[in-house]
Amino acid sequence: MYLCIHNLISMKKITIFLLICLLVGIVCDAAPRRRKTVRRKAAPRRTVKVAPKPVKLTVHDADPFHACEDTCSHVHGIDVSHYQNEVFWNAVGDDTNMAYVYLKCTEGSDNQDPLYLRNIELAHSHDLKVGSYHFFRPKVSLSQQIRNFKAQCLPAEQDLIPMLDVETDAGLPTEQFCDSLQKMLRLMEDTYHQKPLVYTYRNFYNKHLQGRLDGYPLMIAMYSSEKPELADGRDYIIWQYTCKGRLSGVKGEVDKSRIMGNHSLREIYYVR
Repeated sequence: MYLCIHNLISMKKITIFLLICLLVGIVCDAAPRRRKTVRRKAAPRRTVKVAPKPVKLTVHDADPFHACEDTCSHVHGIDVSHYQNEVFWNAVGDDTNMAYVYLKCTEGSDNQDPLYLRNIELAHSHDLKVGSYHFFRPKVSLSQQIRNFKAQCLPAEQDLIPMLDVETDAGLPTEQFCDSLQKMLRLMEDTYHQKPLVYTYRNFYNKHLQGRLDGYPLMIAMYSSEKPELADGRDYIIWQYTCKGRLSGVKGEVDKSRIMGNHSLREIYYVR
């Protein structure tokens, strides 16, 4: 009897165990299965290359080493400031196509080019005709500007007449700007007893200076293969034809100019 009861109890336990397993299996099958998330690598972005627009080049932009002085018989020169850093004047002097140089001397009331003294000494030592220029600031005291220039630009060291670099009206009305400019030119003429050379761009001249610089020799800048024409028909002695010139002894680019065909370098010699 005991054995039968024991067997019955064992059978019930087994039956209950099997029922529990069956229920668990049903519940597990009914539960939603979580899908394994697969991270996809982002597709690389396509780089679309856009063809650059064609750039119209001048002769000097296309080949800065092929310059006017290589193909003509004009008298050529350069202008130099501290922007060219240290110039190897022995190499420049060996270039027989370069006859003259204008050196930046001063700017405004108190700015002095830090390489001016070095440049003028070495340029002279290599037989270049040398002149000096002042960058004009129309709103700055004229007496201070001429004092600044006189302190550096010594007559005994000049081969060429002094030059006034005129590139900005500083926002002044044309009449007021030209009045300031005329006064500065007279101060330079009183100091050096000769009319200074005036440097400016063709467009700037045409906008502000037509008919206002009669009697003053001009250097006109226009970076083109065509010679500049001034709106009032004024003649000029020197044409600065590129700011991207290349020259032995000068690192990087340099402004180049030439004496126009009906003029000579002798016209801008400084008479002591």
